Amino acid sequence: MMRIQSKIRAVFIAFAMVLPLATLAERADKDAALNAEADFARRDELRQTTNLKGNVVISKGTIRIRAAVVNVKLDQDGYEIATATADPGKRVFFRQKREGLDEFIEAEAETMEYNSRADTVQFTRNAVMRRYRGVVLFDEVSGSSIFYDNKTESFSVDNPPQGAASAASVAPGQGRVRMVLTPRPAASAVSAPQPSAPAPLRPSSAIGAGR
Repeated sequence: MMRIQSKIRAVFIAFAMVLPLATLAERADKDAALNAEADFARRDELRQTTNLKGNVVISKGTIRIRAAVVNVKLDQDGYEIATATADPGKRVFFRQKREGLDEFIEAEAETMEYNSRADTVQFTRNAVMRRYRGVVLFDEVSGSSIFYDNKTESFSVDNPPQGAASAASVAPGQGRVRMVLTPRPAASAVSAPQPSAPAPLRPSSAIGAGR
């Protein structure tokens, strides 16, 4: 077990993964090394866990995460499960580039769990997810919980029933799922031949699908 603590911020690179060649053709973020920066870090080699606290900044390929606390666990095959938590009154920030497009997914929530094996992200409590094309906002979805599957580029949004015990965690105005999805331009509206516009993110066919 190794404990690292410093008054200055610690920067380190960890968890470079060795994967079968068949997976290398998939999205590069899954195979990238995880880079972490924090005020405090504690590494347990026996349990294959890392605890990061204080202004945590994580990068992994195109993924960027900012949080107050992040706990990372490696499974037996070297895949990470990272759980991030925000300070009270704040939210975790997540950003990732969409495959092959000049588009980014950004999301915020009080807690977040990233699973590199499944290539999924779960945003919980006061969650919002946005799609940017370059710097222009195109889609926005909000709810108490958002599940995003990067492999299929689909998502599901959920809210607790009114009056349920978990409803206390939902911020005012968040009692219903809210979505703003920008449609693709009609072919007749295009004056000159142009590449087809990327499709927007797809809601899953059922709430909670893929969990």
